[in-house]
Amino acid sequence: MIEFKMPSLGADMEDGTLIEWRKKPGDFVKRGDIIAEIETQKGLIEIEIFEEGKVDQLLLQVGDKVKVGTTIAVINDGAESLPQQKPAIEIPETIKPDETKPMDMESAHESLSHRIKISPLARRMAEDSGIQMGDLTGTGEGGAITREDVELAISAQTSKTEKSKSPVDQSLGIRLAVAAAMSKSNREIPHYYLESRIDMRNALAWLSEMNVKRSPKDRLLPVVLYIKAAALAVKQCPELNAEWKDGLILKKEINIGFVVSLKAGGIIVPAIHNADQKSLDQLMADLNDLIPRARNLKLRSSELSDSTFTLTSIGESGADTLYGIIYPPQTGLIGIGRISEQPWAENGMLDVRSCVSVTLAADHRASDGLSGSRFLSAFNQFLQKPETI
Repeated sequence: MIEFKMPSLGADMEDGTLIEWRKKPGDFVKRGDIIAEIETQKGLIEIEIFEEGKVDQLLLQVGDKVKVGTTIAVINDGAESLPQQKPAIEIPETIKPDETKPMDMESAHESLSHRIKISPLARRMAEDSGIQMGDLTGTGEGGAITREDVELAISAQTSKTEKSKSPVDQSLGIRLAVAAAMSKSNREIPHYYLESRIDMRNALAWLSEMNVKRSPKDRLLPVVLYIKAAALAVKQCPELNAEWKDGLILKKEINIGFVVSLKAGGIIVPAIHNADQKSLDQLMADLNDLIPRARNLKLRSSELSDSTFTLTSIGESGADTLYGIIYPPQTGLIGIGRISEQPWAENGMLDVRSCVSVTLAADHRASDGLSGSRFLSAFNQFLQKPETI
């Protein structure tokens, strides 16, 4: 038996609320399957399973708030049994009214809602939206009201509550969570910073040549070169592809956390898994998939918890230089400014070239300036020969 615990979704998240179980006791699950949806400050997150077996127990009710690290389910993998715990969720049944209770108008309405067959999630959605149970038509088995039935009713109604909701309000919670994590990072992590200026002439010329052969939607952007170069550079400096948790923990996989800005403000940092092993085309496809889902706050738990090193890029119309703060428990972050034309001296000659300012923020407990300089040098070398990556 395996205790499946509420996973951490980053240093800026401590708990979440169960919105829906996507599996039920007896279901077979394998790695990557979605077992639940949890609502957090980062939106509605799909919680992935990391083991294989049958769901033995589900230990939370829909609507329960749960802290990171709490056991939420028990998976039967055929190994030694755990002490039996009482499941907190069962298949909903029709509830009969208390026949001994006097029936006034309010009690009659409450009785009706109890007699209606409705899933816990659908009931909660209806109550939160102010929708009367008796106004809903169930399309589920035996006329049961499902999540889809309530969603249809919500979309048809014009509610003041819904109208008052704003993406700005949603992003405020994310901003506060990120700010709390970054404040902790500043207090507890002994940062050191290094900066380097990189000539992008070769990289941009190579990208231009590659993109001539591609349709507009398939064209590569400079950011994929940054991601691949960073992934290969930390491979040479493993102390930067690590976590600090009461000591240095080197990570085998290289998962680049990519900072995505939200339209209403705030940021979110999904992971690009195994970035060192992917082609530039695969990385571009990953970005095209991740960025829209991140901005709609529809990410998987592994995409929020697996980053081993973070990259943040200001874009083409931003500042020249960007100084980042390490995202704990990681040990390094690379910040990339905008590409701009700058004077460049080489071999006694002065030229104007397209350059980019690159900064490294690193944890002095895990590495030092020499290690950081090695990383920036490797990053530069990969960009000078983009055809090799």
